[in-house]
Formats: sequence, C-alpha cells, structure tokens
Amino acid sequence: MKMIRGAHVSILLLLLFLGPVLIRQLMPAEGRTFQGVSLDETQHVEISFRNSAQQLTLGGLFFSPNGDGPFPAVVVIHGSGTSTRDNRWYLTLTENLQENGIAVLLPDKRGSEMSEGNWRTSDFHDLATDTLAAIEYLKNQQHVAVSRIGVIGMSQGGWIAPIVASQSSDLDFIVSVVGAAVTPSEQLRYEENHNLRQAGFLPGFSNVVAMMSTTYIKNIGQKEFWDGVVDFDPLPYWQKISVDAFALFGSDDTNVPSAESVARLTALDNPRIKTQVYDGSGHPLEDPVNQGNSIFRADALADIRAFIYSVAANAN
Repeated sequence: MKMIRGAHVSILLLLLFLGPVLIRQLMPAEGRTFQGVSLDETQHVEISFRNSAQQLTLGGLFFSPNGDGPFPAVVVIHGSGTSTRDNRWYLTLTENLQENGIAVLLPDKRGSEMSEGNWRTSDFHDLATDTLAAIEYLKNQQHVAVSRIGVIGMSQGGWIAPIVASQSSDLDFIVSVVGAAVTPSEQLRYEENHNLRQAGFLPGFSNVVAMMSTTYIKNIGQKEFWDGVVDFDPLPYWQKISVDAFALFGSDDTNVPSAESVARLTALDNPRIKTQVYDGSGHPLEDPVNQGNSIFRADALADIRAFIYSVAANAN
C-alpha cells in the first residue's frame, strides 16, 4: 500500500509539474504579424571600416538623409547573436531616423555578413572597440556633413553603449533601446523564467527549471561567450555618463527586467540619464495589442528623434 500511495504521489507531482506545460502546448499559438521596413525599401550605401585596435575589417550600411547637412549621426550597436542586414526591427528605426534628418551607420556585427571577427569569443569591451571604430569612420566619411555623433544600443547593445561613452571623447549622446541595467547573469535568469512561464510552467517550477537551464547555458551551451560577460555590471559605466542619455523600456518585456532596470538607473541619481517605459510593449517596443502591428511603435521612434534633436540644438 505504501508503494502504491508513493506511486500516486509521484504521478500527482508529475501531473502538477508537466500538466500545465502539456495543456499550454496543445493550445493554439497566439501569433501576430508585425510590419517593418525591409532592406530593399531603404536607400543606403555599403561601407567598410577598420578596427585598428583589434585588427578587424568591418562592413556595414550607411543611411544618409537627403541634403547636405550637417546632420546628427548615430552608430547602431547590435543586440545578441549574429546580425543580418534584413533585420526589420533595426531597419524600421534606421529608415525613420534617415527620413527625419539623422544619418545612421548600421555596421555588420563582427563575425556577421561582411565583418571579420567572432562575437562568440568577444566580451563587451571587445565589441565596444568596433563601435569606437565606427565613430571614427563617421567623423571622417565623405557622404554627408555630420554635426553631433551618438550611439543607439539595441538590447544587448545597451550594455556596450556606456562602455563606449567612457572611452570616446567624440560622443555627444546615448540611446539605449531595451538594454538591461542588470548583469547579464540576472537578465538571462529573468528571460529563461519568462520563457518557461510562456511554455506553461507554473511560477515556482519555472524558477527552479530556469536555474538549471541558465546554469547549462552559461557553463556548457554557450560557455565561450558567457565566460567573458556573465558578471558584467553596467552601473559603474552609467554612473560616469557625462553626455545626455535616453533609455527606453517596454512594460511587458519578458527578455529584460524593465522595472528593475529603471529603478537601478534612477538610483544612480545621474541627471544626464532619462528613462521612459512604454505601456503594453514587449522587447521590440512593438505596438500594443489592438493598437496596430508596427514592429517599432511610432511614439517611441518620435521620442528617440526628439531626444537627438534636443541634444543637437543644445550643442549649437
């Protein structure tokens, strides 16, 4: 009888653990088709530049506004993983800035498209040298006259942007788009927990499984990358920011802990840092449900433009 009762308890626990997951997987997928700009819709020129600090040749695309300028200009810093030139999220931002008088350099991330190197074996300081090289290219390019130079860190690029600011005297502003202000280790645990919740795991179980999955990712699955970044703390770099900075977050982001990131940036009491949370948006800052299907919401794009314009105006 004890063995039978033990088996019943085991089955009950298994059902409690996996039942919600199985039910969730049997439910119809809730998908949205987002609209964004494709590469063949844009006007750009292909460029290449040299990262002399690490002996790499990097490729990319340059988006010039119509006219002679001078215009504010930005370098985009990529998020995690390999970059592709047809990324509609980046291109929607890029075209919007270009059409509104802001030049954009969209590099190929090292090890992607036309760029040499390997991002998998590069830490954030290594990747920052690519952006520093792009800034140097912007200063000397002949496509259009440039007035002020900034960077836009996309997701993981939000960790790299303040490093760049600490090393460049040519930088006038920073925009961080859904970049975490917690350590990569904390961000990964948050993301894994939400992935498991979305798969159907109950909160308590998702925390336990997330602990195991993040341990695997950091120590086995993606060890060569995570060894160099796992405990990176962005706050000392943000604390020392001496240029205007604008950090954007989505209230429903399941990749980045928005509330915690805003709290940590606010606690720095650095008057140069402005934060904004967009209700109803997730990690891409997409249109909220029932309010459109743009992959990058219009008010966030307008706020980025207004911020850059204000920096340029105040500098003149």
